[in-house]
Amino acid sequence: MSNQSDTNELQRCLYFAYGSNMAFSRLFQRVPSAQKYCQVQLYKHQLRFHKRSHVDGSAKCDAWYTGTWSDWVEGIIYNIAVRDKLHLDDIEGVGHGYAIKQVSVVDKHDRVFQAYTYVATDIDTELRPFDWYKQHVLIGAKEHHLPVEYIEQINAVEAEVDSDTERAEREMAIHVLGDKALSDGHGT
Repeated sequence: MSNQSDTNELQRCLYFAYGSNMAFSRLFQRVPSAQKYCQVQLYKHQLRFHKRSHVDGSAKCDAWYTGTWSDWVEGIIYNIAVRDKLHLDDIEGVGHGYAIKQVSVVDKHDRVFQAYTYVATDIDTELRPFDWYKQHVLIGAKEHHLPVEYIEQINAVEAEVDSDTERAEREMAIHVLGDKALSDGHGT
């Protein structure tokens, strides 16, 4: 007979990552149960770096709703354990700058998936992302082979150097550690 913790281990959900969590090593550090499901697009939205971080005051990503079909955000669906989703909600700051949104995303075969994602509730268009944050987004975009034009758009975003060099080093170090997780087969 299974108990409640066994049930929680088996419950999973689909998460649409479009910003720094596209980078598998970053997401895997936060959500050990993460498994890549597929690459998708979220239509009627644009990727913007205007969400105010309540942790470091810099800009983070947002899937900004435009209502225009020619706008879309590229991203990855990850299949994660529900218990890890609750942890990720805390890390992302649900209720403190991000809200959970259910979205319909489409893959290259025109299959539609329902997933949850985070959208900004605290916006400041004057902010810039830190360089390490922008690198998380670029690393994720490149490792999932997003379109070159899309990667170029991300690369064109103006970033600033984080004066907290220890934080910047710590943030980038996860990609070295994450390479081990990828080689162990967790990212496939």
